[in-house]
Amino acid sequence: MKAQDIMVTNVICVDMDDRLPNVRKTMASHEFHHLPVTEKGKLVGIISDRDLLRFISPFIDSASEQPRDLDTLNHAAHQVMTRQPIAVKANTSIEEIVAWFKRVDISCLPVIDEQEQVIGIISWRDLINHATF
Repeated sequence: MKAQDIMVTNVICVDMDDRLPNVRKTMASHEFHHLPVTEKGKLVGIISDRDLLRFISPFIDSASEQPRDLDTLNHAAHQVMTRQPIAVKANTSIEEIVAWFKRVDISCLPVIDEQEQVIGIISWRDLINHATF
């Protein structure tokens, strides 16, 4: 089995200059945990929900919210993203994908084509959903 057999293909990406309110909204409305970040269609990074939790003030939308808390939303995706994310090609074997998940502390892998454009994404949940026991 290969990446192309289990990857999710309707991938929504954000641009590296998108602001964090847009990134947050996209994640929340689609219930995503990861968003690939692109520049001119090319994969340049990835943002996880954990990245947002670390970066955005926990006081946003609370009674304790201050102007400095709102300032944390004033950043672009490229300021929060993980740069040079590990990515795989469509013909990458599932064994190799599992090895990446075991070797590196990641929970998704973007799937890219020869031009480094995102064509899919695989999470550990996708692996579990397609596991044959």
